[in-house]
Amino acid sequence: MPGSMSIFAQVQRGMSAQLVRMNAAASNLANAGAVAGREEDAYRPIRAVFSEEVDRASGTSTVRVAAVMRSDAAPVRRHDPGHPLADENGDVWDSSVDETAEMVEIMESSRQYQNLVEAMQTAKQLMLDTMRIK
Repeated sequence: MPGSMSIFAQVQRGMSAQLVRMNAAASNLANAGAVAGREEDAYRPIRAVFSEEVDRASGTSTVRVAAVMRSDAAPVRRHDPGHPLADENGDVWDSSVDETAEMVEIMESSRQYQNLVEAMQTAKQLMLDTMRIK
């Protein structure tokens, strides 16, 4: 099948995409408690944006990471005049990371990654069984 994408290439792309998704969520969790002195300096969550790629030779499709984008979620203003980063009004800006949503994102991407590993193992086993029959 020259020119067409193998099952292993498709699975590899899916695994890479899920890894980027998982790393983005982990980065968001790491910055969940970040505080800034100005709204524009506050951490905003990031998300992987996927797009579909179609293999014209076989008609199959796979995924690729099109971009990693910052969310436009507004940071949370908190009045804390004693904080060293507080502005002239005594406000600081907390990141708008929803820790529960990020944990769900990590669990979902981890589960998808695991499913892709199992699909690759199944394909490998089917190929080995086919070779033994011949």
